[in-house]
Amino acid sequence: MSWKRWLVTLLSFGLMLGISAWVVARHWPANGMPWLAWPVHLAALATVTAEIATRAFKIQASARACRIPLSFGTALRVCLAGDLAAAITPARSGAEPARFLVLAESGTGAAQRVLVLFLELFLEMWSLVLVCSVLAVLFAGRGASTGGLLALVGGYSTVVLGAGAAGWFLSRRNANGPPPAWARALGLAAPRWRAVQRTLRSLRGAVTSLRRAKVGLMLLAFGGSVLHVLFKVATLPILVFLGDPAFPRTMDTLAPLVLWPLALFYGGVVVPAPGGGGFIEGAFAATLSTAIPAGIFVAALLWWRFYTFYLYILIGGLAAGDAALRALRPASPSS
Repeated sequence: MSWKRWLVTLLSFGLMLGISAWVVARHWPANGMPWLAWPVHLAALATVTAEIATRAFKIQASARACRIPLSFGTALRVCLAGDLAAAITPARSGAEPARFLVLAESGTGAAQRVLVLFLELFLEMWSLVLVCSVLAVLFAGRGASTGGLLALVGGYSTVVLGAGAAGWFLSRRNANGPPPAWARALGLAAPRWRAVQRTLRSLRGAVTSLRRAKVGLMLLAFGGSVLHVLFKVATLPILVFLGDPAFPRTMDTLAPLVLWPLALFYGGVVVPAPGGGGFIEGAFAATLSTAIPAGIFVAALLWWRFYTFYLYILIGGLAAGDAALRALRPASPSS
């Protein structure tokens, strides 16, 4: 994160706030924006707490399944450092370096770090496949884009599996020796290529460790991953259903409140601007303005964005801000 990238981040956040203000102005209710009752906020906070806790449990359980000693506190800092770094970097690219640094500072070995981070993505992928498949059956024909959601998950799965397959292939062929021609063409000179090779050797050792993983703990980690996804998408239904007691609670009204936020969470990864640059707010208005009562639409948007984005920045900054910022510092010329 050079000063230029910090400038891009500030501009992106400014654009995000500007688009939020524009959406709010266009949908401001005639009777003024209602204040959500405190039980609604308590339920939303409980959901956020449960989401973070189940995600940290997933990381800890998957690590211990592979005989990697990892405390819950470290797993929690891994999550929160990644959340903060993801929020302030293009395409959430800072998440993995921040998580990697927290693991390194906890004394976790290089090969173990690679394994823990890959397992986190791998379990996320399969939990998404399961959750989205179930949702597609439950909400079939109810107006929300279940087909588009499954296509999004398919693309996410392809990226994760493709990255793992490419890393494994390279670890078998290029873990030693001078940089090949394609690496030199990409600007990977000998010092940087050696760093890549260390990661490839770590990946090869990680895959070997994965073969001896404890199945029971891995299943528990998968369960934690599924719960984390469910808690992630529960926030908007909680805000709408509890915020407007008169709003009908049917499968038809629930479908868009679950499916569209899920698509925005994972589809937003492809947006290069830090924080989405207003894409999330604009897409929220485009897809959900007719699904949420006009009287609480603005409140639902603002508080949904707070409980799913801004609050994570605050918590991440308090719990692991130092590690996240150190992971994003510009590399020294000698590195």
